Amino acid sequence: MIYWIRLVVVTGLFLIGISAWTIAPLQSKLQASIDRGKIIYTQQCLSCHMMDGGGVQSMNPPLIRTKWVLGDKADLITIVLKGMNSGVEIDAVQYHNIMASHADLSDQQIADVLTYIRNGFGNKAKAVTEAEVKTVRAKTH
Repeated sequence: MIYWIRLVVVTGLFLIGISAWTIAPLQSKLQASIDRGKIIYTQQCLSCHMMDGGGVQSMNPPLIRTKWVLGDKADLITIVLKGMNSGVEIDAVQYHNIMASHADLSDQQIADVLTYIRNGFGNKAKAVTEAEVKTVRAKTH
């Protein structure tokens, strides 16, 4: 009986170790993307969308829990690639500033900055991948 208990405990510990071992690289990969994205955000987005992602009233929209950020990833990627020339309404407030295209950023840079935005400022959404950006970029040209 003690042998079986030991076997179950050792097997359980082994399985816990394996699952933690396989999950850790995924979390590290996500965190690395978020960290790189924060740098790009600071360089490219902060002046309009502010440090806290709150935007500027009636000018630059917030990035906090909006359908634009948390919704369809392809739409968000398209906005970064093509910019936005029309106004947008968020929570009954109109935002009118034009957003320039950031097509000069690499696919990985766009994926990283969008992953940062989708997981910062109180947001929680799936990461954007380099492959997703590449696919959207190919369709927008």
